[in-house]
Amino acid sequence: MSVPSERGLMPDAATLAHGLAWLELLPPWAQTAAAVTLLLLAAWLAHLVARAIVGRVVTALTARVPSWWVGVVNENQVFHRLVPVVPVLVINRGVLLVPDLPALVVDFVQRVMLALMAVLVARAIGALVNAAHAIYQRYPIARGRPIKGYVQVFKLIIYLLAGFMVIAALANQSPWFFISGLGAMTAILLLIFRDTILSFVAGIQLVNNDLVRVGDWIEMPQFDADGDVIDIALNVVRVQNWDRTITVIPTHKFLEHSFRNWRGMFESGGRRIKRTVHLDLSTVRFLTPEEIARFRRFILLKDYVDTKERELAEWNAEHCPPDQADVLANTRHLTNIGTLRAYISEYLKRHPQIHTDRIFLIRQMAPTSKGVGIEVYVFAKDTRWVFYEGIQSDIFDHILAIVPEFGLRVFQEPGGADFARLGGPGSRAD
Repeated sequence: MSVPSERGLMPDAATLAHGLAWLELLPPWAQTAAAVTLLLLAAWLAHLVARAIVGRVVTALTARVPSWWVGVVNENQVFHRLVPVVPVLVINRGVLLVPDLPALVVDFVQRVMLALMAVLVARAIGALVNAAHAIYQRYPIARGRPIKGYVQVFKLIIYLLAGFMVIAALANQSPWFFISGLGAMTAILLLIFRDTILSFVAGIQLVNNDLVRVGDWIEMPQFDADGDVIDIALNVVRVQNWDRTITVIPTHKFLEHSFRNWRGMFESGGRRIKRTVHLDLSTVRFLTPEEIARFRRFILLKDYVDTKERELAEWNAEHCPPDQADVLANTRHLTNIGTLRAYISEYLKRHPQIHTDRIFLIRQMAPTSKGVGIEVYVFAKDTRWVFYEGIQSDIFDHILAIVPEFGLRVFQEPGGADFARLGGPGSRAD
């Protein structure tokens, strides 16, 4: 007596054999065709069952892990790529039951199914790795530790192994037979994957030494790159320039060429202002008593003028005899350029957008053919480009406008209008 199957729905082996007895009444070719049809039908039903099971697995995972994880897994079709493996297995084993099928055909079908299975499993593993990487990228650590290069290397290894499995299955050889031959192909592989290997090593150093992150502003003049890093991959680093163009740089070039990373500036909360105003040397002179009295009325210069006049008076009284005090070269005096430097310094110290606890320098540069320069070397508090440029422009707007108050003139190369004035009233500038 046959034992009933679970829930009484599935027939036992004897019942199944009795149900298929009608095949023996058909001609041999018809038996083969009918068996192949039934095998394909069984593979299709297995596909439907596997897809239903995957749906239940996804539903069960939703209750146990964060829902957005499941969304990422579904987007990459991790489980769905495993579904075709089931019908492939059914065909691989079921082809042995097809009557009157030549042994060569059975062997060929099984080898093709094994090769197809290797491809499907490799694609599923690749999708799983992509999903894991997508989940990792949503966490803050991914900004400082990108792993895209490692992910691509791992997928490359998986696909290479799958390729060996496919070749081994089709050639009816052990995969180790082909893998063991890699030693003899090392030189060729190194030549083919030279840039990939170099980029992989460079990627490890870039990530481990925290040299470049996604979102960093970098400058690499050798490749006309000046903008934000938008992607760090195995072979290339993509930079979106400020003109919105994309520069693609081989990863290993970051170890061969120098580049500038502006991340430290943003993290420090201060951006350097370094600019020089060139003054006409012919306008540099000592201040008159009237000018000193006028500058004493400047709120920013009152303390400076009082302190400096007291200091100079003490020095002159100590080092210069009274009968020689009328000689200009024997005494020290306030200069218009020095007073301008003091004004700029006090102006920037009271500016709300300038750091005073960092390098703060207002210095006079060496005279050149373009006059004498007053360099401003300070740090703005706002590092954002647009706001930084606004702060810098406002500062130098004021400096350029205040220079004439000190009897000085900003230097510039003579232009057509200047030459026209030299030619007299009748001349005109073209």
